[in-house]
Amino acid sequence: MASESKITTKPVLTRLAGFLWPGWITGPIFGKELRVSARRRRNYVLRFVYLALLTILITLVWMNVVQDESFYSAAYQISRMSEAGKVIITSVIWFQFCMTMLIAVIMLSTSISDEIHHRTLGVLMTTPINSFQIVMGKLFSKLWQLIILMAISLPLLAIVRVFGGVPWEFVISGLCITLTGIIFTGAVSMYFSIQSRRAYGVILKTLFTGGVLYAFLPFMTIWLLEDSYTKMELLPVILHPNPFGAMVWITADMMNPRGSNPVFSWPLHCGIMLGGSALVLAACVRIVRKVALRQATGAAGVFTTRKQRRRQKAQPGQAGAAEASAGRIRRVAGAPIIWKELKTPLLRGGKMSAVIAVLGTILALIITYLVCIDENYLGDYETHIIYVTLFVGLGILVTAVMSATTITTEKETRSWPILLATTLSDWQIIFGKAVGVFRKCLPIWLLLVGHVVLFTLVGLIHPIASLHLAMLVAWIVVFFAGSGLYFSARFRRTTTAVVMNIGLALTLWAILPGLTALITEIEGGRDYDTTEFVLSANPMVQAVVVTEAVSGDYRAEKSLENLDYNWPERYWDKISVAETTRTMLAWMLFYMLLGILFACLAKRRLRRNIF
Repeated sequence: MASESKITTKPVLTRLAGFLWPGWITGPIFGKELRVSARRRRNYVLRFVYLALLTILITLVWMNVVQDESFYSAAYQISRMSEAGKVIITSVIWFQFCMTMLIAVIMLSTSISDEIHHRTLGVLMTTPINSFQIVMGKLFSKLWQLIILMAISLPLLAIVRVFGGVPWEFVISGLCITLTGIIFTGAVSMYFSIQSRRAYGVILKTLFTGGVLYAFLPFMTIWLLEDSYTKMELLPVILHPNPFGAMVWITADMMNPRGSNPVFSWPLHCGIMLGGSALVLAACVRIVRKVALRQATGAAGVFTTRKQRRRQKAQPGQAGAAEASAGRIRRVAGAPIIWKELKTPLLRGGKMSAVIAVLGTILALIITYLVCIDENYLGDYETHIIYVTLFVGLGILVTAVMSATTITTEKETRSWPILLATTLSDWQIIFGKAVGVFRKCLPIWLLLVGHVVLFTLVGLIHPIASLHLAMLVAWIVVFFAGSGLYFSARFRRTTTAVVMNIGLALTLWAILPGLTALITEIEGGRDYDTTEFVLSANPMVQAVVVTEAVSGDYRAEKSLENLDYNWPERYWDKISVAETTRTMLAWMLFYMLLGILFACLAKRRLRRNIF
């Protein structure tokens, strides 16, 4: 009897142990992806650079706090240390939050589409690995690199917290909000990667979804319900499903403690985000299983359009399927690279999806304009600064992403060696890809053009703004087209190229001005002109300077001679239109030359590391 009991108990215990072991969630996919990541040098470089930047930031802030300590009492120095701790920890938490969210979108943009395009997803379904393990293994293997970055900063946060002024609850809540936010963002990016082969399409769809969930919906909620509910009643509805709102709330609460506050609970927010992630991942599992079974049985892939599927149904059989997949033959006219870039759709889904996207964007803008009219905000120059900087920021992000995917997409689809084997010269390829970048980023820049033209006709923006903003947009597009082509030719993976291109922008316009300002402050302000000069090179600063001087009821009606521009390096002087135009022209030529230099470097890299 005892032996029979052991025989029946052993399988049960084995199954229970297997269920408790977390490996059943991700399966062997997680281990395989980690082994691949461990062999990539860029992951170690990323960790080193990340830690170096954190160390430099802490060192500069610390030097700023303890400078000229002989003139201050010990009590004052101790109080300054607590303030330094607040600044350092808040900066680190927010830097981690923003960067990991963006990197999660980029890293998971090709997580499933690569398997689908290489037709290995159907092969995986013939193994004991199920669709749930495929999805979870891909998700957590990519997010593991981000978790390592977050873990790197923990010792620094623990050391700085000794200065005082920052409770452990802020550090823990910030890390938890960041972690749940990147899980949800990564799940959304993975969902779109199942339906789109191009990385930039996935990135744009994910960013658009985040803008709708975290900005547009809260805006609409406040506008529609502010007359029926108080602010304290609306805050829980807005903050709990919004990681950006949650980070703003806990930061403000740490800087200015409110005591007991029932409005926001960060554990509840994390639970809501994890629940939303579970729903998105469940949809991913269902779709991955369907696509994998279609590949395993030789059916049409998920990347085929509806028109091709209808043709395949109308013409059954292998020959009909091939003809349906190919569609009608389109003749190449003009330069082949330019023709191909112009014919490639920006996003999948056909003309109907494009029309819906355009109409949805226009409708959302009209709603925001109606709200501003109702609140009488359109006459204020601050409102137009918000719109212009928002459109310029979106344009920079989209252009940086689009340009960095031009060549890496060809490499990932194995069509790059075929393209280089043609009679096309290197400059023809570079020029054609650059034209493709201009075409792909055009729709997002039309938002800025439409806003400026509309309110110029209404009389709320001076016509000279069109010239200055056109110069700004021109050098942004040329600069990022060149840098994106270089990074796309330099690296093999789309993720690396996009991260490097965005990192270049952050280094030039965020990290460099911050370091310059801290060094200037440490030196007692002796080199303040350098900091202001670096700030003037920032496209967002240029957009603010130009928009502030020419927008609003009063300023839009001024003549050209009476317009005053407040540039950082000459804030106390009145800068005329002519001087501002010369300044904008100088920066435009400088950045365009940099873009051309990057394009030349990209041309030299075209035929290196082809495979």
